[in-house]
Amino acid sequence: MDYELRRAREKLNKEQNERKEIARKRLERERKAKEEARKQREALDAERSRRIFDAEQAQIKVDQEVQESLLVGRGIVFYRVLEAVACQGSGDKIKLPSSCFNELSEGGAFDKGPLYFKLSVVHQEGSSDMVHEKEKSRSTHSGVLEFTADEGFVGLPPHVWQNLFPGNTPAIPLIEVRYVWLPKGTYAKLQPLRVGFSDLPNHKAILETSLRQHATLSEDDIFIVNYGDLVYKLQVLELKPSSSVSVLETDIEVDIVGPDAAVENTHDNVLKPLTFGKSEIGMVDEGHYTYYKFSIDNATWENIASGDAKVEVRIEPETNSGDSDIYISKHPLIFPTRHQHEWSSHDIGSKTLILSSKDKSLEAGTYTLGVYGFKGKTKYHVSVNVQDVRNQKVGQKVASSSSSMDVDTVECKNCKRYIPSRSIALHEAYCSRNNVVCQHTGCGVVLRVEEAKNHVHCQKCEQPFHQEEMEKHMKVFHEPLHCSCGIVLEKEEMVQHQASVCPLRLVPCRFCGDMVQAGSSAIDVRDKLRGLSEHESVCGSRTAPCDSCGRSVMLKDMDIHRVAVHQKN
Repeated sequence: MDYELRRAREKLNKEQNERKEIARKRLERERKAKEEARKQREALDAERSRRIFDAEQAQIKVDQEVQESLLVGRGIVFYRVLEAVACQGSGDKIKLPSSCFNELSEGGAFDKGPLYFKLSVVHQEGSSDMVHEKEKSRSTHSGVLEFTADEGFVGLPPHVWQNLFPGNTPAIPLIEVRYVWLPKGTYAKLQPLRVGFSDLPNHKAILETSLRQHATLSEDDIFIVNYGDLVYKLQVLELKPSSSVSVLETDIEVDIVGPDAAVENTHDNVLKPLTFGKSEIGMVDEGHYTYYKFSIDNATWENIASGDAKVEVRIEPETNSGDSDIYISKHPLIFPTRHQHEWSSHDIGSKTLILSSKDKSLEAGTYTLGVYGFKGKTKYHVSVNVQDVRNQKVGQKVASSSSSMDVDTVECKNCKRYIPSRSIALHEAYCSRNNVVCQHTGCGVVLRVEEAKNHVHCQKCEQPFHQEEMEKHMKVFHEPLHCSCGIVLEKEEMVQHQASVCPLRLVPCRFCGDMVQAGSSAIDVRDKLRGLSEHESVCGSRTAPCDSCGRSVMLKDMDIHRVAVHQKN
């Protein structure tokens, strides 16, 4: 009996526990359901609040952009998203569609002065997930050249294109074009991205000429300056009074800082300084140049001009090294080449160039020495010295006075030298056995018998050479050279061509002082009669105030104005 009661009680307790567990689980599920419902309500409320907040922020942003556009554009709002296409041109002036002209004209933008635009890259969603944040927000500023682009497109010159798309160009490059007002620039700090820019003669005048092709400058932009075949890139580090300025009709103070140390030796066209009397060790590869510069000051030039001194340029190659040539030019030709130079030496082995007062091109100034690797890799020692020749003059005078005493001389029949009569018989016997005279027309050089077989004449120029020198002579002087203008000439003719005839040669502009390509003659007949080049005809059309009356006169007419109006010669 007790056993049955105990079993019944245990069964009852078990059933009660099971019912309690079921009730507990049901309550737990209900609690979790209520918690989940509460979280969903909170999430919905948060999402609703975020959307409301985003809408408010978007509206605020739109209002701010409108206000900024009104402020930046001085009350004019112009905004377009256009597809960018590359176009030819220099500077930063873009081409816009004709519809932009109508919109800007209706808004009164042309009454505000020159037109300036902020150009920003529009990042397209899904085009690239790895685009750097700086690339997304890349922007620059520009002026406008003309309104002839196709509808929906904007023409970007190379300068603007490179600043907006320095890397890979997207499949559809979209540009946000916004009208802005820019203050006139007062200060700019530029940094060349390669060495050698400060070596350019009158480099600030060259920079000024390049800036005339631009309407704006923006910080972090890359500014390109061309000097002949050389291209220099300068980064805009700082501008005042704002990060983007106008460069039209304003005077800007420009600071040019040195390039980073990381780019010091990344280009061949670098001028290494040479000091008089100090030898430098260098190396040049075949087909390449190594450049040096040295200066002749006024005091040194006075000694050279008076005949008391001369400049000796010497290069000594090391044993078992290759062969090289040297070329020297005077600035503004800062990088002499095989067919563009003032002085040259092509001797095999050691080379020496003497610059004296007899050279009409020599004067006080800066000179460039170019070492050209003719064959193999050449290791050498190069030096420039100023030699005092006053003692040599005294020695020559003494020698000439002593030789004038020996008047009893006879001409040798073999070598044609004048020998004292008392030893002429002995000399002629020795000379006829050991010396021979070159029979080539106009030569007559007296040679040792063992040297005569290596004495040859060039078939083209008839100059005498050693047999080992003939191969180099033919390659240097008679191998056809191609000028950039398309003409093909030999070395001597090419030097003359590039010095006085070639339309691509660099000449100083009489108005801006910059070294520009000579080009063709001016299109205007009056400018052609004045002897102005194509560049000078355009450059001289700029106006400047007369010093006497203050009237604005074109630079090319300033001389005529001074004579006709102020009777000044």
